[in-house]
Amino acid sequence: MILRLIAFFLFVCPLLGQSYAPSRERVPVVPREFRAAWVACVFNIDWPSKKGLGASAQQAEMRRILDKMASMRMNAIIFQVRPNADAVYRSNLEPWSHWVSGTQGNSPGYDPLAYCIQQAHARGIEVHAWFNPFRALPNSEIPTARNHVTRTHSSVIRNFKSYRWMDPSSQFTQQRALATILDVVSRYDVDGVHIDDYFYPYPDVAKNGEPKQIFPDGKTPAARRVIVDGFVQRMYRSVKQKKPWVRVGISPFGIWRPGVPAGTTASIDSYRHLSADSRKWLANGWCDYLSPQLYWRIEGPQSYTKLLSWWRAQGERPVWPGIAASRVLSSDDPGRPASEIINQVSLSRSVGRNYVGHVFWSMKSLMQNRGGVSDGLTKNFYQQAALVPPMPWINNAPPGTPAVKAGRGSGGVSVAWSPVAGCSKYAVQARYGKQWVFIYATSGKSATLRGAPDAVAVSSVDRYGNTSAPAVLSRR
Repeated sequence: MILRLIAFFLFVCPLLGQSYAPSRERVPVVPREFRAAWVACVFNIDWPSKKGLGASAQQAEMRRILDKMASMRMNAIIFQVRPNADAVYRSNLEPWSHWVSGTQGNSPGYDPLAYCIQQAHARGIEVHAWFNPFRALPNSEIPTARNHVTRTHSSVIRNFKSYRWMDPSSQFTQQRALATILDVVSRYDVDGVHIDDYFYPYPDVAKNGEPKQIFPDGKTPAARRVIVDGFVQRMYRSVKQKKPWVRVGISPFGIWRPGVPAGTTASIDSYRHLSADSRKWLANGWCDYLSPQLYWRIEGPQSYTKLLSWWRAQGERPVWPGIAASRVLSSDDPGRPASEIINQVSLSRSVGRNYVGHVFWSMKSLMQNRGGVSDGLTKNFYQQAALVPPMPWINNAPPGTPAVKAGRGSGGVSVAWSPVAGCSKYAVQARYGKQWVFIYATSGKSATLRGAPDAVAVSSVDRYGNTSAPAVLSRR
């Protein structure tokens, strides 16, 4: 006991009196990287684990997902909110999703999107609401509510394979898709909206490259591309008019066309079969980021490296590739090791000359730490936090610098700052010896840092991702 008291007075008490004063010390730029994962509700792929799970159990699962992201120092969740003309949020336009409540139209007893936003933002994680614009049902056998589009507007529904699909050429279809997106943008504090590769549904393809099923609208692939192009452009413009800081992302099929780039093979021609001219959308700036689904290996006829290099040369906006962590130790790609994913992340940082980032399909594989992939990422690539990159093409004005104070307490160094108008997060950095470390971004107004950092810095971060000049304090 006496030795413990001596140690306390010799080592702890001096630290309790330490204080910090403003400093002109130069601080490294905060690291930037988009580190995201898709969280799919359809077929209960990622969340919730089964239909009809109770509200408290669903919320606990969501917290576990976000806790895992925070522990890995990831910074964005792409959360599916409209799987099939339904809603994973309170909506006056469409029925509650049966993937959540168990029965379409029945409430799960709370608002999952609102809960996700509240919990994610508390951890410094962005929420991108993911919509499927035209899919009515992935399987025609799914029972529907009275206010589902298949019953209220059956004239716009087309049958295709097992799908029921809203005809994209219908004015109602496009207006409904835009209305649901803008409703969420207006009522929820989302950081982004996201659409995936399902524009027209995937056909089966014959050996000669021709589709075995034709979408029953009597239109040519060229006419369908005009329809999809118009929707993408209107969606982007409409979101920016409503809230310009909300980021718009698109994740198309990973190969624009077979043979592009040279040597690339694919049975699906996304340009022709899905009517998705995703290269045009990137080149024309109709999105704030593109996440082509590059789910193949680094080597092979669909080379991840060649495709990423090609995509990043097609426009000025960031390309953050979709990476299939789900294929580690899976039947989809037998023998794929976790090191393949680690190496793809490494390449996502070195190929091209734009803001870096990547998106994992899907969060379930990271929750499972499949093949040790999550441990490998955390240990080798996510040693410190990173901010989501900014959008200088929308706004590049830096916000004001917060007023900061810091002092030593019994639990570490307490840092507090004043709020800055228009800012959603604050980036906290600390120097231990000669090494500056980005601790995290937080929506709060204070932080407690471990040990006794020699200096601390806090920068405000606005909704566009712009950072202020840091307020720096050094230990006296």
